[in-house]
Amino acid sequence: MPSGRVGKWVVIALWAVVLVPALMLAGKLGEAEENDNSAWLPANAEATAVVERAQKLMPTDSVPAIVIYERSGGVTDADLAKAGADVQAFQDIDNVVGPAQGPVRSEDGKAIQTVIQVHKDKTGWEGLGKVVDAMAEVGEKDADGLNFYVTGPAGYGADSIKAFGGGDSALTTITALVVVAILLLTYRSPVLPLLPLITVGVALMVAQALIYLLAKDAGLVVNKQTSFILVVLIFGAATDYALLLISRYREELARHEDRHEAMAEALYRAGPAIVASAATVAISLMLLMLAVLNSTKGMGPACAIGVLVGLLAMVTLMPALLVACGRWIFWPSKPVHGAVAEEKETIWTRIGNAISGRPRLVWVGTVAVLGLMSLGALGLDANGLSNKDQFTNKPQMAVGEEIRTEHFPAGSGDPVYVVAKAEAADEVRTALAGVAGVSSVADPVVKGGEAVLLAQLADEPSSEGAMRTVERARDAVHGVDGANAQVGGSTAIMVDTQNAAARDSKVIIPIVLLAVLLILGVLLRAVVAPLLLMGTVLLSFGAALGVSSLVFEHIFGLAGAESSFPLLAFVFLVALGIDYNIFLVTRVREDALRLGTRRAALTGLSSTGGVITSAGVVLAGTFAAMASLPLVFAVELGFAVAFGVLLDTLVVRSVLVTALTLDVGRWMWWPSKLFRRSDGLGQPATEDSGKVPAYSGS
Repeated sequence: MPSGRVGKWVVIALWAVVLVPALMLAGKLGEAEENDNSAWLPANAEATAVVERAQKLMPTDSVPAIVIYERSGGVTDADLAKAGADVQAFQDIDNVVGPAQGPVRSEDGKAIQTVIQVHKDKTGWEGLGKVVDAMAEVGEKDADGLNFYVTGPAGYGADSIKAFGGGDSALTTITALVVVAILLLTYRSPVLPLLPLITVGVALMVAQALIYLLAKDAGLVVNKQTSFILVVLIFGAATDYALLLISRYREELARHEDRHEAMAEALYRAGPAIVASAATVAISLMLLMLAVLNSTKGMGPACAIGVLVGLLAMVTLMPALLVACGRWIFWPSKPVHGAVAEEKETIWTRIGNAISGRPRLVWVGTVAVLGLMSLGALGLDANGLSNKDQFTNKPQMAVGEEIRTEHFPAGSGDPVYVVAKAEAADEVRTALAGVAGVSSVADPVVKGGEAVLLAQLADEPSSEGAMRTVERARDAVHGVDGANAQVGGSTAIMVDTQNAAARDSKVIIPIVLLAVLLILGVLLRAVVAPLLLMGTVLLSFGAALGVSSLVFEHIFGLAGAESSFPLLAFVFLVALGIDYNIFLVTRVREDALRLGTRRAALTGLSSTGGVITSAGVVLAGTFAAMASLPLVFAVELGFAVAFGVLLDTLVVRSVLVTALTLDVGRWMWWPSKLFRRSDGLGQPATEDSGKVPAYSGS
């Protein structure tokens, strides 16, 4: 239909009809987001169970906002009086609940601390942000040089929302500008880039609308992290598909006078590679549903929907728009029917000729270099980040946290919750008080046969030391016979998140590898080629992770990485990295039918080099745009994927895969018919590995 004389208008009309409700629903996606860390945990996590048990004894739908006042010369009695007056003013702010703890002056006399409980209403972290802003207005009024900060979980939540704050729209704008700039450089046409941009925009709106409906009515967990990755993924992947289609369409316009016939042939030739590529990415992402961490589990289907909607748009709406516009869309270099492209030696022809001399030496050397790069991954610290280390800048929460830990006990204001049977409360309290890293334990609150105990930690609640204390506390209270004691709280949530992420990596990574291998086997109808391609992609992933680890520590100066980072980096790099191998090897397989495998390896590289490189640069550019968000996770994932994609595009696909194909020859296709195929002259397909003449393809 997209290439038909009437069908193209039907397709455009159908997308226009779908776009109307999508525009209304897409903007509501933020309303369906769940950005509370506890909501990301699996139902069987210990911290989740504590929330359910503790809510019967005390409110658990609130988080502490730790208010810090500081004066370098020492706080005065007037400052302490202001802090007391502020407590009364805080009580008038919506969603501030319960009695305040403090204000308390520090022992060194330089700071004041007050702990305020803030109720999390249905707006979640955004609601906390409004409360913190209102508290800041109170605290900064008539301060007279007294510094004011809100830290603790509420302060972290507020600064996180500000870090994202218009982040979706800003990231969309930056990503769109990156795509337009690269397309302008690629096609040197002022008009053509508009069509992929329009198509991607439509796909993004439709995908966001679908995800909103699933989050609202089907229980799909979506958060800010998923939302910004969705934007980047749709722009990057869908634009890649557009580049491949446009490249083939332009070739066919030179062979067909009728643009409808040219598009039909382009879809027939490029369609399988595009569909296989999108299917690989979508299936890999869907496998994230096997995760127990809800944030990861929800990201999988949400991003898979984005990829599939992008695919659908690029094989229906994009062809229809191209055919409707005609050849003029390529202005100023419109393809002319019957024109013979000038044969010239491209950089990809020269690279292929250079590799063909000693392919085995080339691939062995490349493997060795990538292997050395992979060693850096051994130093990757992916054990989670403390709250203050999750930002690339230093928000007020992080400054306040540093001041608080300097003047007050590090764990004050954000206790560990322990729930146990009432009859064992005293025994549990004794066991908990004896745990190294627990500075104090409050008297138990007993109700209905259950008891809850609050324990203060010696370390800052989101630190590595605090998490290890929680693990020791669990060992201690679990050892109390018949107590059914469980440990929760914000630090315990971080521990359970880290454990769930580690489990997800061990389970999902092997399954993704197997799934991608099966897809390649079906696509290429061979065994050897899929195994070699998977090996190259794994090596590329290891090298990207190794370099990224070194860059994070020694150049960016970051404290580490989130525990979910390795899994997400793996899925994106393997799924997206295999795309370029699919684009290349499907073209090599097509040419091998008439030229033989070794010669096809060179012509395939020459013919796809330009478009695959452009696609890789687009995808790398879109992921690099994530660095516009002041969040360590966004910067790290964006850099790792961008670097990995460029490495895969420029080195693995062009050098390593080509060298392997030249060395292995027709054995690439074993045991398929192509392995035994003869050419049109009735002779075995040539395995000539000599230089290929300049290729005129795009």
